[in-house]
Amino acid sequence: MAPPLLLVLLLLPALAAGHQHPSSFGSSALSEWRSAKASYYAADPEDAIGGACGFGDLGKHGYGMATVGLSTALFERGAACGGCYEVKCVEDLKYCLPGTSIVVTATNFCAPNYGLPADAGGHCNPPNHHFLLPIQAFEKIALWKAGVMPIQYRRVKCLREGGVRFSVNGRHFFFTVLISNVGGAGDVRSVKIKGTESGWLSMGRNWGQVWHINCDMRGQPLSFELSSSDGKTLTSFNVVPKDWEYGKTYTGKQFLL
Repeated sequence: MAPPLLLVLLLLPALAAGHQHPSSFGSSALSEWRSAKASYYAADPEDAIGGACGFGDLGKHGYGMATVGLSTALFERGAACGGCYEVKCVEDLKYCLPGTSIVVTATNFCAPNYGLPADAGGHCNPPNHHFLLPIQAFEKIALWKAGVMPIQYRRVKCLREGGVRFSVNGRHFFFTVLISNVGGAGDVRSVKIKGTESGWLSMGRNWGQVWHINCDMRGQPLSFELSSSDGKTLTSFNVVPKDWEYGKTYTGKQFLL
């Protein structure tokens, strides 16, 4: 079993280059090992890297370089955003770093290239299961010379420090919230919002983990109810105070592991 200290260190900003550890998550696993392929891209840790999940500055939100872009078959039109995956290199004795794995968070989409066949260059085309990693994460499990390599992956619980973060934005009758730093399953499948002047209202997925509602929510404290893919629900009452402002981030409760 990986030492608890190493698991905690996964969450720290200092691990912008990812974290390497023995592949044994045991009770943290949410799925069985499955086969896929992985490749990498060059990324500067100093960059404020965005992505299709809407997290924006990945360092600021605590994800660093331990991230992944998922192919169409895995991305689920943004529903997979925020989920955590343990990834290990397999079958390639020349390039794999034996006995290692890395836990990465889904923060981006690996777009398909329909100009190339799925088995000849279109790595992220359906039905391929493909992981596009920053090179800093890739090199925790394999040598960069591997290029495109076979891997195994499984969903694991996301271990996060602090509570779920709600970054609010919008204008007048259009309200959005970016939900980040989600523990447990890590993803968010449905969101409800409640003000003191309304009952619970369902929000729609704008893109990734940015949710929206066409409603004027100003001047009232706001509560959120989140549901994740493992069937768990988290309710944070009045997490956003009455005097909230657009562009600010507020912290609520966290999913229990």
